[in-house]
Amino acid sequence: MSRVCYFLGKKTTAGNSIARRGKAKYLGGVGVKTTGITKRKFKPNIQKVRAVIDGRVCRIKVSAKAIKMGLVQKPLKRDYKKAASTGSPQAE
Repeated sequence: MSRVCYFLGKKTTAGNSIARRGKAKYLGGVGVKTTGITKRKFKPNIQKVRAVIDGRVCRIKVSAKAIKMGLVQKPLKRDYKKAASTGSPQAE
């Protein structure tokens, strides 16, 4: 599965990592020089959560921002009750 937010459509984007050296002119140096440019990826903060979609509970991938914005409706917590023991012969 791809790293894409279900609600916002956020996905991995490409960019550059720029390495520089030197001291800025306003600090008294001769200026900052670029010494290297490398491709890099910006990845969104994608989480796998259980959510109610069209009345059904399913797992979806959403960004942390979508969760903070309140776009994800979480399912209700189930109230588990322990079954009453029937007194089976193996338990004796």
